[in-house]
Amino acid sequence: QVQLVESGGGSVQPGGSLRLSCAASGFASEYYTIGWFRQAPGKEREGVSYIMSSAGITYYADSVKGRFTISRDNAEKKVYLQMNNLKSEDTAVYYCVAMIVPRPLLGSPPRIGGVDFWGHGAQVTVSS
Repeated sequence: QVQLVESGGGSVQPGGSLRLSCAASGFASEYYTIGWFRQAPGKEREGVSYIMSSAGITYYADSVKGRFTISRDNAEKKVYLQMNNLKSEDTAVYYCVAMIVPRPLLGSPPRIGGVDFWGHGAQVTVSS
């Protein structure tokens, strides 16, 4: 059974930090690009970041560059999203995803239609 389980969400004040974790099971996650989408209330789901299975190629949305860092541990089948200097506009449900990104598209924003597996989501709330 394929599973992507997010953890580490919660509430934090502006300027604070959180680290999201995603644990993958039931499929060969080491061959997939793993990443994060988020959806804020009343807004469309957007791609935040992803990391390739190898070579360490990453993508970050402009809105999070310099504040978020993605990493992965293939041996543990886990992916992490370190979020620093959080802003109120980062408030959203964060979804862990697994996908195959064709090489010509590496470095480009992820497509919702290209996602193979979704987690159930973790709430992140940034508020004073």
